[in-house]
Amino acid sequence: MRAIDKGLVNSRVGIVLVTPAMLQRLPAEGVADKELSALLRRERLIPVVHGTTYEELEQVSLLLASRAGLSTAVKTMTEVAAKIAELVAV
Repeated sequence: MRAIDKGLVNSRVGIVLVTPAMLQRLPAEGVADKELSALLRRERLIPVVHGTTYEELEQVSLLLASRAGLSTAVKTMTEVAAKIAELVAV
């Protein structure tokens, strides 16, 4: 846990891949939930929705769904990767 805390403190940005499996695990409030909370609080989170929708994400986490992010249903993986590279470089 200390290593995770240190990584969160030193991170510039966090990328979360939102999948159907993640949506099922998120309500369990495990370590990933705590990491997401820390990144959301510091405005450092980029959600990438894959194999699901923002509407389904809203049902599990309205706060996470409210973040501007990317969707592989709208953009190709190449476009998503290029946008992430652009955002991380800032």
